Amino acid sequence: MVHSGINVLFEGTNLARLFAGLWASIWIAVVSLLIGLALGTIFGILRTMHNKVVRFILRLYLEFFRIVPTIVLLYLVYYILPRTFHVNWSATWMAVLAFSLWVAAEFSDIVRGALESVPKSQRESGLALGLSNLQLFRYVLLPQAVKLELPATINLATRVIKTTSLLMVINIMEVINVGQQIIEANNQKYPTGVFWIYGFIFILYFILDYPLSAWAKRLTANRD
Repeated sequence: MVHSGINVLFEGTNLARLFAGLWASIWIAVVSLLIGLALGTIFGILRTMHNKVVRFILRLYLEFFRIVPTIVLLYLVYYILPRTFHVNWSATWMAVLAFSLWVAAEFSDIVRGALESVPKSQRESGLALGLSNLQLFRYVLLPQAVKLELPATINLATRVIKTTSLLMVINIMEVINVGQQIIEANNQKYPTGVFWIYGFIFILYFILDYPLSAWAKRLTANRD
């Protein structure tokens, strides 16, 4: 009897395992974004300061994470960091660390660009009212910068979600890794199962990323 390849999705606990793997990807992406956006906001503000040393260091930090491929970054954090500094974290938290540092670097540039895009008259008006630098950022610059940086921030979030597919290289049971295991375990019974497994994973990523991408495009169009 010829088995339909789509049945591999419903064999045993395969479907539940795929959703569990998807949840692992989402959890790591969300936690990394929360930490990275907080750090990136601080770094972005610092990059608008007049201290050339701080700006130079943060620029190097940004360029490092732009130049180094994410897969190499994961290897560095997962294999090199524990051996060098005796850090005994789980693979999941190592992934969160790597992604958070990457998000912080990328978001710092988004924040810097947004802050510098706020009209100088706004800054001058705030200073004329006697606001301190902290109050100026809190009440004048940051609220306006948030609106400017939102589309780029959403695009960054979609990139992070997609890049979680690389977590299989450090043995995290995210959705791609789970899918590969299911394919290998059912290859004899369902030779065409690979099409259905990866097709289903594509649908899951599409459901997650497409609404965010469409939202970012809508915000950009409305701003223009």
